[in-house]
Amino acid sequence: MPTYEYKCTKCSHQFEAVQKMTDNPLARCPECRCKIKRLIGAGAGVIFKGSGFYTTDYRSDSYKKGAESEKKSSGDDSASSDGGKSSGDSKPKKDSGASSSDGSNSSGKKKPTP
Repeated sequence: MPTYEYKCTKCSHQFEAVQKMTDNPLARCPECRCKIKRLIGAGAGVIFKGSGFYTTDYRSDSYKKGAESEKKSSGDDSASSDGGKSSGDSKPKKDSGASSSDGSNSSGKKKPTP
């Protein structure tokens, strides 16, 4: 359900109300019971999900050309250094804090028994 924003014409109290699209607009301020006016809101941002919706789909031609030339120049360096293959895991693995078989965790301290 959409959120509508209202403002009182007398006391300038501003508030939001969640209403169905088919509901009638509110007419009175909850503070002073005077007339209110529904404001034009920005609404929710559009989010495209699923295949085919990428942030790079609508880039300018100059951006695409620059990215392509950068990709070509960096592609030559990586192909010679590791044969064009990458593991895809460039971040170091974080310690999960898992305990070993002797009951101590990675810091060497014993886990307290409940």
